[in-house]
Amino acid sequence: MDDQGVEDAAILLMSLGEEEAAEVFKHLAPKEVQRLGETIAKMKAVSRERVDGVLDKFTVLASDQSLLVSDTDEYVKTVLRKALGEDKANLLIDRILQGSDISGIESLKWMDAGSVAELLRNEHPQIVAAILVHLDYEQASSVLKVFTERQRNEVLVRIATLDGIQPSALKDLNEVMSKVLAGGDKLRKASLGGVKPAAEIINMMGASVETAVLDYIREADNELAQKIMDNMFTFDDLEKIDDKGIQALLKEVQSESLVIALKGATPEMREKVFRNMSTRAAETLREDLESRGPVRVSEVESEQKEMLKIVRRLADEGQIVLGGGGDDEYL
Repeated sequence: MDDQGVEDAAILLMSLGEEEAAEVFKHLAPKEVQRLGETIAKMKAVSRERVDGVLDKFTVLASDQSLLVSDTDEYVKTVLRKALGEDKANLLIDRILQGSDISGIESLKWMDAGSVAELLRNEHPQIVAAILVHLDYEQASSVLKVFTERQRNEVLVRIATLDGIQPSALKDLNEVMSKVLAGGDKLRKASLGGVKPAAEIINMMGASVETAVLDYIREADNELAQKIMDNMFTFDDLEKIDDKGIQALLKEVQSESLVIALKGATPEMREKVFRNMSTRAAETLREDLESRGPVRVSEVESEQKEMLKIVRRLADEGQIVLGGGGDDEYL
């Protein structure tokens, strides 16, 4: 959802009142709650005209929807598959339609990285890997950063070699995490883990940690390390995106963030950005880069990571094509 949509949603929730808004929040994901909460907190005053506009828009949208669903099971399957893709949807469909409970794992998604890491610190790396693949990549990355280098490397090797999770393993996780997942003989193997999730998590960890992890994996299994690298997309890889894609990216990035991110970019990457801006904008950016003093590596990596998130979103939306073709199916 774009910023306009988030603001409209925030205004609608505020107009509902505290009780009704609370009921809506119960059905949202942690990140959605955080984003809406931050937006509401920033809205000190909203004009009557803006409120009326949002309510009118909602009324029109709601009036077009029919709530008569003859086969609710099939409706759930269709909606989830369209929203999440076949693999993720199938796992959720089994849990929903069989009445399974994943309250343990869901509770982890609301916890800060330090708390999750402390909870998992003494567990076997295989158990930690099986749990982290249920979290989103950014949260899993933050948890692993809290671990020691040895623990982090061992867990990532197991994530990269994890070939799904059997129902019996899900039952074991229940014992470890106090009902993390409710398994069953009919529950199909969860399509979690593998090279791509490992690559996604490593992508989020910053260049210094990334190098150490890949070196460790390469010593244990050079072929596995290469597979992970083939699935990674780094800031330097932005040079491979065509001009149209770079232009789409620049529309989404704030000037200040771009300046900091480019402080750690190659000369070739900078020139590519300059070429895809107006002459005046490019000149201003050059001056900002020259006048900006030293910037901490962590700050540069943070802004580059934010840009990569935008790139992945634009790729999912079809506005950017990543890689140079071939059999790359990373995004």
